[in-house]
Amino acid sequence: MTHRRLALIDMGTNTFHLLIVELPAAGQTQPRTLLRTKVGVRLGEGGISAGRIAEAAYERALHAVAGFREEMELHEVTDVRATATSAMRVAQNGPELVKDIFDQSGIQVEIIGGDREAELICAGVRQAVPLGSEHHLIMDIGGGSVEFIIANATTIFWKRSFEIGAQRLLDQFFPDPSGVITAEAVAWEKEYLASKLAPLTAALAEFRPVSLVGASGSFDSLADMQLGRLRSEAELPPCTELDLASFRRSYAQLLVLPHEERKNLPGILPMRADMLVVAGILIEYVLELTGITRIRTSAYALKEGLLAEML
Repeated sequence: MTHRRLALIDMGTNTFHLLIVELPAAGQTQPRTLLRTKVGVRLGEGGISAGRIAEAAYERALHAVAGFREEMELHEVTDVRATATSAMRVAQNGPELVKDIFDQSGIQVEIIGGDREAELICAGVRQAVPLGSEHHLIMDIGGGSVEFIIANATTIFWKRSFEIGAQRLLDQFFPDPSGVITAEAVAWEKEYLASKLAPLTAALAEFRPVSLVGASGSFDSLADMQLGRLRSEAELPPCTELDLASFRRSYAQLLVLPHEERKNLPGILPMRADMLVVAGILIEYVLELTGITRIRTSAYALKEGLLAEML
């Protein structure tokens, strides 16, 4: 009998992720990971704030999917699940890109809503981080949207997706990321977050989470900065403790360095150097709001959630 091999694709606003697993045969419990890779597509760059996917980003997306297609053929994949989130959800030409991807690769992309995205992120994080019975705040900072979930190991108490992702924040508060972000822009971003995140503030007061769990993206970068080097996808442990002092150190550096020096910091992917500034402000805002001192990062997010759900 042939093994079933599944490809899970998460088309985010910054990064496209591909996970290929061999599904467990009779008598086995866990799927076997064959490949875990990602491509920085920056789908939101140059257009997300205007509600369109820019031409260059559109081409990068098709190119990334063609690369994924090759990997899938190489690994003899039998089934595919592909989801797309914020950028394709809100862009006028999102449906057109979905059609082009299907025409060129045969991959059918499902555009999912923010609530569903939050649910899948939570399911993925639970595979990586032991949550136990206490309430935790799970946060996923995408390029287009940010998901907040208050949950424990078994229950989601509250969840919400906000269209305030890092690319949008960059466009709005840091239009020239080649320099240093001004104190004024930091204050403006925090004011903006306070107005947008009122529902979160209310939920935090009600459920009082004891820790912050950051999924993928910016949180992986902060964990790499703590380590002082960039780790590959395959090297990332499912869960990393992010020391609060280390976060504060990284955040302080990001605020005062210009782009060229930011992107040379040990542990930073050059394409994240600018987004990490606005993401750092968002994380700092949430820490101020909650008084939380424990941060963990989860290398698992949406695609692992999808896999967990399917199994």
